[in-house]
Amino acid sequence: MGGCVGRQRRERAAAGNTRKRAGRNEPLKKECPKWKSDYPMTDGQLRSKRDEFWDTAPAFEGRKEIWDALKAAAYAVEANDHSLAQAILDGASITLPHGSLTECYDELGNRYQLPVYCLSPPVNLILERSEEEASEPAEPLPNARREFSLKVRLSTGKDLRLSASMGDTIGQLKKQLQAQEGIDMAWQRWFFSGKLLTDRTRLQETKIQKDFVVQVIVNQPLPPRN
Repeated sequence: MGGCVGRQRRERAAAGNTRKRAGRNEPLKKECPKWKSDYPMTDGQLRSKRDEFWDTAPAFEGRKEIWDALKAAAYAVEANDHSLAQAILDGASITLPHGSLTECYDELGNRYQLPVYCLSPPVNLILERSEEEASEPAEPLPNARREFSLKVRLSTGKDLRLSASMGDTIGQLKKQLQAQEGIDMAWQRWFFSGKLLTDRTRLQETKIQKDFVVQVIVNQPLPPRN
């Protein structure tokens, strides 16, 4: 496994060193790539694999702000919000010669490549919840509020923690994030396991545990250009 990781890092470093003159730029394709993993993996394994890539990618050639933009665009693609993904790419001046995030270039000509597992889950993904569990109604919330520290990772690269309980809705947590960081609720898009979380979704419905990480794309409007 160590050899595989080392090879991935060398390939990523080589990709960062590749430059290309300004060429064609195609709109982002709407269909998500379909792929099959060499071995069936769970949601947790897929998240770990993605986190490893996003944590190490900026350490190689390329600009961190571009990696952050690509990360936000990748989450938007998986949530089928291609208009948001395209807006993120346009705002960061990222070009796609083939209309796919698997090969991208910044305005300086630096090349960036995203692995397919960062764009969509494999067709042989193992669902950790059984059909019986999914069909069972949610248990009534206890009167006592049991709080825990929820780890949130912003698309800006900042990690922080919020005080949460399993009965909290995403909308309530958005308000807490707004009060703590000044990020307007309308600018926040919450994702877990590649799925967009609506304001009415309760944490207990997502099966989020205290050691899991929730991704938050901050879609802050760009300041007007002079």
